[in-house]
Amino acid sequence: MKFSKFMASRSGRLLRIVAGVVLLYVGFGIMHNIPGYIIGAIGIVALLAGVFNFCILAPLFGMPFMGRAIREHHQ
Repeated sequence: MKFSKFMASRSGRLLRIVAGVVLLYVGFGIMHNIPGYIIGAIGIVALLAGVFNFCILAPLFGMPFMGRAIREHHQ
């Protein structure tokens, strides 16, 4: 699937890292309430997913969890 292939690419990893940083900033830096902490926690997961090259949503599409396995699957 195109989505999982994109998310396993360098651009997808960069997108997850940037989105994670933005969500962390919004959740913990701007909002100081329970919804903000939830947004910040989602940001932590997105940041870690980009840094460690995994995609949480890929198994929902029948793809492997790790980025390297997704790329090998698409070859």
